[in-house]
Amino acid sequence: MSKIIVEVGSTCTKVDEIDGNNIKKLEGKTIQLKKHYNEDKCLRESDIKELIKSINELKSISKDIYVCGTSIFRTLNEQERIDFLNRFKNETGYDFHIISQEEENQLTVYGSTRFVQDKVCVFIGGGGSTEIAIYDNDIKESVNSKIGVIDVMQQFPDLSEDFATTNIEDVKTYIKQKLNLPKEKADILILSGGGHEKFARLSGIKYECNTLYNDKASPIMMDIETRKNETDRYYKAISLDEIRKKVTDPDWWYATRAMCAFVLVVAEEIGAKYIVPTDIAMVYGILNKEFRN
Repeated sequence: MSKIIVEVGSTCTKVDEIDGNNIKKLEGKTIQLKKHYNEDKCLRESDIKELIKSINELKSISKDIYVCGTSIFRTLNEQERIDFLNRFKNETGYDFHIISQEEENQLTVYGSTRFVQDKVCVFIGGGGSTEIAIYDNDIKESVNSKIGVIDVMQQFPDLSEDFATTNIEDVKTYIKQKLNLPKEKADILILSGGGHEKFARLSGIKYECNTLYNDKASPIMMDIETRKNETDRYYKAISLDEIRKKVTDPDWWYATRAMCAFVLVVAEEIGAKYIVPTDIAMVYGILNKEFRN
């Protein structure tokens, strides 16, 4: 019997099916929970319904489902949290586990570094929060921030247009003012939390095979100069509208330029020489801990 783990973030749900030690990524949902919460000052009814519906649809694959939530759910007031958790349980039959920022960081870092021998920095970016850790045989430094890509998009809404009109350096300056950054340095920056490999492959930016370490979940990389040049091109010369026409989840691309700015801010701060974009999320750390319900 397979088990399904669902990680619900501020914008995206990540769905993984585990059969023994094998992980199969299933198609998740793009639900603008953080964006709509900022607009409505509460969870939007249509978002809750869509989330509950998506969980119930997974029952056709497996009845063994574990659901956890990050960023936006940590900000709910006590009554909102109680009401949401009760409703979710009543309408799905499953508990909804709200994961602390510290636990999200730890689980994702351990999953991202399973085959790493060198000192690395792991970046976990989301819609409403950011976690950054320096790993060298264990977590040596960890810094968390309550800022994510949705916060940046509210400041620079043109980043979701066909071509950005805001300069990348202005976006980076805004992020630097609000983002907590590590003091230690690392040559390798691993992008985790989901969607980074997907972005690299579908956006049209340049990348190469990962020669830094061998991990099937981390197959590609790029050097820092390539990433800088390609980010500039993604802002100015790559059509977001054309990408949206070709993909099955156009809404997912809404904040990708904001995420690119986060990546460069962290890479430059730690002195990274290489960037490894992955789709690794908490599930790998959960599996490494031999999590079972």
